[in-house]
Amino acid sequence: MAREAVYQQSDPRDPGDDDAQPQNSGPVSDPSSPKPSSKPLSEENDGKLRPTRLDEMVGQQDVIERLKIAIGAALRRGEPLGHILFDGPPGLGKTTFATVIPAEMGTTLQMANGAGLSAPKDLLPYLTNVSAHSVLFIDEIHRVPKAVEEYLYTAMEDFRIDIVLGEGVNARTLNFELQPFTLIGATTRAGMLSAPLRDRFQIREHLGWYTQAQLTDLILRNAKKLSIEVEEAAATEIARRSRSTPRLANNRLHWVRDYAQVRAKGVVTLGVARDALDMIGIDRLGLDKQDRNYLETLIRVFAGGPSGLEAIAHTMNVSSDTLEDEVEPFLLRSELIVRTRRGRIATPKAFEHLKMQPPSV
Repeated sequence: MAREAVYQQSDPRDPGDDDAQPQNSGPVSDPSSPKPSSKPLSEENDGKLRPTRLDEMVGQQDVIERLKIAIGAALRRGEPLGHILFDGPPGLGKTTFATVIPAEMGTTLQMANGAGLSAPKDLLPYLTNVSAHSVLFIDEIHRVPKAVEEYLYTAMEDFRIDIVLGEGVNARTLNFELQPFTLIGATTRAGMLSAPLRDRFQIREHLGWYTQAQLTDLILRNAKKLSIEVEEAAATEIARRSRSTPRLANNRLHWVRDYAQVRAKGVVTLGVARDALDMIGIDRLGLDKQDRNYLETLIRVFAGGPSGLEAIAHTMNVSSDTLEDEVEPFLLRSELIVRTRRGRIATPKAFEHLKMQPPSV
């Protein structure tokens, strides 16, 4: 049975208080024995950079203001927050919002993934363990099967579930009352959600791309958390090459930090940031090596297009799914290619970026 951990936030009002007594129901260990970390280093870094309060978040200010009103109203009434659906491209903060909201509400959080909920029995442990006003977060909720989705309907509306005991003529239905809770769903493909499920979310928020200024602010804040000195010009350069995405900005920052600690005595200047990002093939538009190979193939082999995706994929010896899902979205958003009925076409901006001459007509 798919089951994930329950995250207990014992004191969301002061998450950094060293004097707070931790809640521990497990066995007591010897204080003199070494205590190795139970999390990989990457997860610890992510936890260190992730905000714990809405006021600490950068960007998405319109979403934050609406959530503050909804949370404040729910707290005044003493009711659970309405169910929330976050949609948008990957890396824009959907999971961060899901972890911050319980802290603002002073409640607990359970986390699940839609891909792991293959049958109603996989959902039961989460629903039976919800406490009053707690939050259940389902990531990639568009991957929840129809049978599980229908099981959520009564849980979301009436806070109850029907459990069937036995089989055949001996079967009987048990109505199980749930504590009032908040369901938060996150999806990158809102269109794949059925209308009945989508309409059961009282609050629906779409997360948009970040501006360069917002990413610069984010990088400077996270640099302090990582205890590394980053000049503002360097932070702007990292932001420029991060595709308007906070997750990528944090990834770039981690790499630049490593580079600076080995090659530049731990100080990130503009030159250090450029050298570090150039080393991993990230150019000034945020394109990586595969992005440029796509554009170079389209221009050099197919004279800028139009060309079909399969032809480009076979020429590059890359899966067409990889190109369509990973490479093309950013190239389209950056206006470097266009998709037509006849195929993909490179734009003048692509020729200019690669310093290549367009074919003569």
